[in-house]
Amino acid sequence: MSEPLLRARDLTKRFAVRGPLGRKAEFTAVDTVSFDLELGETLAVVGESGCGKSTTARMVAKLMEPTSGTLEFEGRDVTQVRGVDLAGFRSNVQVVFQDPFSSLNPRHTVERILMAPLVYQGIEPRGGKRVLTKELMERVGLNPDHSQRYPAQFSGGQAQRIGIARALAVNPKLVICDEAVSALDVSVQAQVIELLRRLQRESGFSYIFIAHDLAVVRQIAHRVAVMSKGRVVEQGPCAQVFDGPQDPYTKTLLAAIPRINPEWDQRRRAAR
Repeated sequence: MSEPLLRARDLTKRFAVRGPLGRKAEFTAVDTVSFDLELGETLAVVGESGCGKSTTARMVAKLMEPTSGTLEFEGRDVTQVRGVDLAGFRSNVQVVFQDPFSSLNPRHTVERILMAPLVYQGIEPRGGKRVLTKELMERVGLNPDHSQRYPAQFSGGQAQRIGIARALAVNPKLVICDEAVSALDVSVQAQVIELLRRLQRESGFSYIFIAHDLAVVRQIAHRVAVMSKGRVVEQGPCAQVFDGPQDPYTKTLLAAIPRINPEWDQRRRAAR
């Protein structure tokens, strides 16, 4: 069997908090989370707000250090990487955040935003900045003639496409989408999901897709990990988790998915 792209084992994150009477205490946000991710695969991490899924994503991206546990990328332990090694790791792992306008510098043009990861890595784009900017904007469905505009001059969906293009600038092997479509209108969500799927088919990278909307997850995920109170309570192939959930919490999440005609849906499942 080939080595997985990413292997997380017993990732745990605890935060110091004030307990009763001002005493020092600890809050466990993520508790012994483990999973594997293959190259070209999409792993969706789902659960209610506060369950620890975004904290898990930040530990994978090395934006936050785990309290304990290990993280391997392409067979190499990257749990404690620093300096030059950390910069190299981040060229392979990029993040698309929930709110595009908060994650894009409002004082920078699109071109400058897209070139920022290369500047950080000390990479000189082949053919020059304008050529690469044009290619990136075309890949995500934006007009290259708008490269000198600012984020505020774009709609929410367009701004998120800029965030996706920025993530692709250094040709990563893993893109972490942290609630990347939850702030968008439903029609725009569908367009961005289709864009993410197309980009994955073209480039073969992996996604960790953080979400609480299971209807969206089913459109993009190959495997699903369900989190509750900082722990993974169930994980497996997407069809298995959706059609045959084992954990009571997973069943509760699935029951909350809105359906246009529940009776028709039940008959369809029975027939299948």
